[in-house]
Amino acid sequence: MANAAELKSDALMELMKLHFSTDAGKQLTKKIGLVYQINIAPKKIGFNEKSFVVDLKKGEVKEGAYEDGKPDATFSFTDDDFVKVATGKMNPQMAFMRGAMKIKGSISAAQKFTPDIFPKPSKM
Repeated sequence: MANAAELKSDALMELMKLHFSTDAGKQLTKKIGLVYQINIAPKKIGFNEKSFVVDLKKGEVKEGAYEDGKPDATFSFTDDDFVKVATGKMNPQMAFMRGAMKIKGSISAAQKFTPDIFPKPSKM
């Protein structure tokens, strides 16, 4: 688990919670219907990671590891790279190929993890 340091991603996750309560967010829940675990490290993937569950079955975001079995896909990022992907400044496929994002689980589920699931930059 991460230390008490604040991540830039924390604010983004709070915005996602609000986003999923909107009509656009509810449409995503119906369309995608998958559960993602996102591990975010302050500096280096695998060290001091903070986990979040982005549940697109229920339309919620929670801090902590997924506890109802296994998530459909798990992503690991550094804080900076997660913010870049979430704000559309880095393509998720490019992030994966560069090693900026690691994936475990279903590749087909991972392919549905696109910047569309995040609130638009104007709302951030």
